[in-house]
Amino acid sequence: MTINGGISFWYATDPGSAATPPRAPLTADTTADVVIVGGGYTGLWTAYYLKQAAPDLHITVLEQKFCGYGASGRNGGWLYNGIAGRDRYAALHGHEGARRLQNAMNETVTEVIDVTAKEGIDADVHRGGVLEVARTPAQLGRLKAFHAAELSFGESDRELFDATETRRRIDIADAVGSSWSPHGARIHPLKLVKGLAAACERLGVVIHESTPVTEIAPRRAVTPYGTVRAPYVLRCTEGFTAALKGQKRSWLPMNSSMIVTAPLPAATWDQLGWSDFPVLGDMAHAYMYAQRTADDRIAIGGRGVPYRFGSRTDNDGRTQPATIEALSALLFSFFPQLTGTEITHAWSGVLGVPRDWCATVTLDRTTGLGWAGGYVGSGVATANLAARTLRDLVLGESTDLTALPWVGHKVRRWEPEPFRWLGVQALYAAYREADRRETATHRPTTTPLARLADRISGRH
Repeated sequence: MTINGGISFWYATDPGSAATPPRAPLTADTTADVVIVGGGYTGLWTAYYLKQAAPDLHITVLEQKFCGYGASGRNGGWLYNGIAGRDRYAALHGHEGARRLQNAMNETVTEVIDVTAKEGIDADVHRGGVLEVARTPAQLGRLKAFHAAELSFGESDRELFDATETRRRIDIADAVGSSWSPHGARIHPLKLVKGLAAACERLGVVIHESTPVTEIAPRRAVTPYGTVRAPYVLRCTEGFTAALKGQKRSWLPMNSSMIVTAPLPAATWDQLGWSDFPVLGDMAHAYMYAQRTADDRIAIGGRGVPYRFGSRTDNDGRTQPATIEALSALLFSFFPQLTGTEITHAWSGVLGVPRDWCATVTLDRTTGLGWAGGYVGSGVATANLAARTLRDLVLGESTDLTALPWVGHKVRRWEPEPFRWLGVQALYAAYREADRRETATHRPTTTPLARLADRISGRH
């Protein structure tokens, strides 16, 4: 039987999660030097780096549930160098600026791995890179264009593989080619966020859980239990941003869903390969992402039902039966030899999507308000780079990070309902239909339907 919800597979199978008592909530008005709203990767990394750089700072983190409740404890465990909006930043600020941003992301993968080692965080890290595969002629065309673009942005150590080499690495049905980058690793996302929270507390950061913030204003964060006043208030809420007063249309909370198999026997892995443990993606329009877990399962995700009307978010990670069926069918199409394998867990979470699909970091020194996010599903590593950038901005330092083109980027708000709900539903229906046509026809070029969807969405 599939366990549906329970926050995530990572949470449900972590022996320490249920036994760990929650951190104390805020109980009264208080002050700090910096108050951070959100106890996920962005908020905790920001607290960590600020406290390391300026140990005398009084830093308070406010988390509505518990650290790891949101995307940081539900994601696919991809620590990789992808960043949302790079091509747009190249168009706005020039190719060299976007290239510097990409280089910073490449280095961020190593930074996260180094900190986990330094802090003794056992997050099942395995640096096997990222393998992105094509399974149709149209996908192969996009793969080659993607590979060339990555090379142009400085990733000279990326490799392009044909069908034979791809299936030697992972035996994926219908694979016609792949692109591999060394700038990626598999992680256990919840172990990372729990270890990071503990590292922050060792440095003296105060974390209040079960403390929802209802309003962020200049130099204060308001909760039902009291207000924290501070010169700097940093919003690190990603897919939950829409719940804050005045932020309903800032970032769209898009859903992503996952399933995980029972542990697979050694004989099956001998067939499948996947011995280097790269994380796995594809070139479909409604793309998937997967990893081989430390306990020899396959965890695979995709969009499912992409958006809930009114920017609502779920409570416990429960996902729709139809989504579980669709992800199971996707898994078995990649690996037909797994057909009938037990799916033990399914769950969902939300990610933050700005209207132009660009991740950003901002600090307004006149109001003390700052924020980072809009990672569009690429937040595991990006949150670390964003946090180090927020650190430099708060400390008033001019650095290579504060000069990156995503700093201070402004974007318009999403349309009001029902237009954004209708738009997102139509967008992903178009992407799924485009994938179906490309699979059925084996045409070598991307279907015009997908190109139209890209233009309408604002992604290109």
